[in-house]
Amino acid sequence: MAPPAPSTSTSRTTPPPATSPQSTSFLHSPYVRPALPFINGGLAGMAATTMIQPVDMIKVRLQLAGEGSKSGIRPSPLSITRDIIASGKFLDLYTGLSAGLLRQAVYTTARLGFFDTFMNVLKTRAAEKQTSIGFKERAAAGLSAGGLAAMVGNPADLALIRMQSDGLKPPGSRANYTSVLDALSRIAKSEGIYALWAGAYPTVVRAMALNFGQLAFFSEAKNQLKAQNVVDMGPRTQTLTASAIAGFFASFFSLPFDFVKTRLQKGKGQYTGMFDCFRKVAREEGLLRFYRGFGTYYIRIAPHA
Repeated sequence: MAPPAPSTSTSRTTPPPATSPQSTSFLHSPYVRPALPFINGGLAGMAATTMIQPVDMIKVRLQLAGEGSKSGIRPSPLSITRDIIASGKFLDLYTGLSAGLLRQAVYTTARLGFFDTFMNVLKTRAAEKQTSIGFKERAAAGLSAGGLAAMVGNPADLALIRMQSDGLKPPGSRANYTSVLDALSRIAKSEGIYALWAGAYPTVVRAMALNFGQLAFFSEAKNQLKAQNVVDMGPRTQTLTASAIAGFFASFFSLPFDFVKTRLQKGKGQYTGMFDCFRKVAREEGLLRFYRGFGTYYIRIAPHA
């Protein structure tokens, strides 16, 4: 018997639907996906901290120099760098790196994660109302994200300042902290657990001012650059330009509070609080002292924008 003729039907068997990469990817699992903004923000902040830690060290030393004197020493970033290397070694510029990394893991993770979450809520509401997100909404999201994260990150911030300022003391008075955990445990043991939140008020205000400049102005600058349709400016150039603009405004708004935070967190001193520090520095050192090292601070802030 002849074999059966092949079917001439034009019907095709539909292949089974391929498994969606989104459903099988670990990063898109229902447990991991909500945490991605926090994880990505923290890792980005830690990478930036590793690169600019020497700049942060110089910034702190600049802010502490000539305390209480208007006509005292006027150091420059180069002279500070030279003195640090001459009195120790090059790696002394990385003093407090462990505290800086912990601070970013806690503060920046929460800050960027909260901002991303707030922006998603705003986008959803804007889509429902068929409107667009304005500058005020971005600013509110940035301020809220910074304020919420600052209190949590204050102990690591305090440890960073203590480690970086320790080298300014006479050798016999130095704490010689070995790590951020060593600093946190010794400060809590000798001064009490609440001492870890010293300078929390200016830290929170600084964070809100910083985020107002960083996140709100970055989003606004990027949107304006896209809207203006600048010639020969691709997406990467737009991002870098928006980051530079955001970094400038973030530095301008937050540096006075960062200055006061550093003075308060360095240890027991002559200030009773944020307003007392503002008053005494303005009277004894001049208003421009709050903006000492603006260029150094801008270099430190820009990579985070």
